[in-house]
Amino acid sequence: MILIQLFGLLVVVLFYGCYFGKMLLLRRHGIKTDRMGRGTKPKRTYVIEIILKAVTYAMASVQVASIIINDKWLLLIPNDSARYIGIGVSILGLIVFVIAMTTMRESWRAGIDVSQKTTIVKSGIYKLSRNPAFLGFDLFYIGLTLSFCNLLQLIFLCFSVYMLHLQILEEEKYLPTIFGKEYLNYKKTTGRYFLSF
Repeated sequence: MILIQLFGLLVVVLFYGCYFGKMLLLRRHGIKTDRMGRGTKPKRTYVIEIILKAVTYAMASVQVASIIINDKWLLLIPNDSARYIGIGVSILGLIVFVIAMTTMRESWRAGIDVSQKTTIVKSGIYKLSRNPAFLGFDLFYIGLTLSFCNLLQLIFLCFSVYMLHLQILEEEKYLPTIFGKEYLNYKKTTGRYFLSF
């Protein structure tokens, strides 16, 4: 196994380990964080969440397979420099994601849940982005795809990023009903992904 494969596997383990670790940590405090496709919500939101959850698990499998196989004949980007830049981008995604989860504290959820009371978070990294956890996912996916780019991973990247964006749009419909004017004012001053973007 070559060095880039080891870096790739390490980043994957750390990213998903942080994701599931946060879920388990909050579960110990009686907080159910996995709300994807659960609870009462509009049918469109429910379907988007179910598809997003399925594609997230599938993407993880494709990432691991792409790293392990790592066949130069399958790679769409065989340039080693670009591949190491991809590892750097995926690490940046991991860092952004962990900072977002940490900043959210006990308000962190995966999916929309009207039954649980949370607080709006506008501090820290949330001053720069309304959706830094989603931005972290996007950067992580883009980086690993750049490092281990094959046709299947490229297809999953495009579909995953699209589904994450649809989830953001669903959350943007839901959040004003919970946080009202406070969220609407926050939305005016903070970009969806980064600063004004």
